[in-house]
Amino acid sequence: MLQELKEGYVQTETHQGITTIEFFHPKGNSLPNKNVEALAKEIHFAGSHAETKVIILKSGGDKSFCAGASFDELADMKTEAEATQFFMGFANVINAIRKSSKFVIGRIHGKCVGGGVGITAAVDYAIATAHADIKLSELEMGIGPFVIGPAVERKIGTAAFSALSIDATMWRNSDWAKRKGMFAEVHETVENMDESIFRLANHLSHNSPDAMAEMKKMLWHGTEHWDELLRERAAISGKLALGSFTKKAIEKFRAKV
Repeated sequence: MLQELKEGYVQTETHQGITTIEFFHPKGNSLPNKNVEALAKEIHFAGSHAETKVIILKSGGDKSFCAGASFDELADMKTEAEATQFFMGFANVINAIRKSSKFVIGRIHGKCVGGGVGITAAVDYAIATAHADIKLSELEMGIGPFVIGPAVERKIGTAAFSALSIDATMWRNSDWAKRKGMFAEVHETVENMDESIFRLANHLSHNSPDAMAEMKKMLWHGTEHWDELLRERAAISGKLALGSFTKKAIEKFRAKV
């Protein structure tokens, strides 16, 4: 248990057709490479498992939903290949959600930054609390939201994605995120959010799996090239991550926390 609290975890439970995948890390539910790869694998497995009818994606704790990539790990990268593989972790999560034949409901209980916004945009139906502000901080770090960009732009449109990614220091509140289509629902309390998630997941678990699989294909139509696209985007981020600007920005950020 102490090791899990230190390194974080990804865990999965399935009950009555509803598979809940939870990730956690003590640093704002950030995702080091080990955990983000485990998250992608669990989503892929649940998506291909006959017992699973619908997936709920959530994070632990009661603060941030996801602080994005682990800057501690990124700071130690020495080669472009390492850095590219690091960013491929988020590409794999997005593609796992995209390719899953099961709907993925996102439980967004708190703030989302960077890669956390990308994961939120990728889920099929995001239900959030009023405290779930979002921010794309990548440009401030000298990187840019390249890997998660297609998922965010698909969900909220080019204009809103441009505003969110260019003004990298500004938080957008949950109302903004709902108006732009990032969140399907926003609730004032965690209890109301969880009640809505349970209602929807339970309802979907009794629907036709074949019909939902066909709907999933329809809703993600036009993204069939994302395996290649996100790999190309990860290479761009990997190259930028080794630049002097990004290295200095990461050290400055780490000194604050």
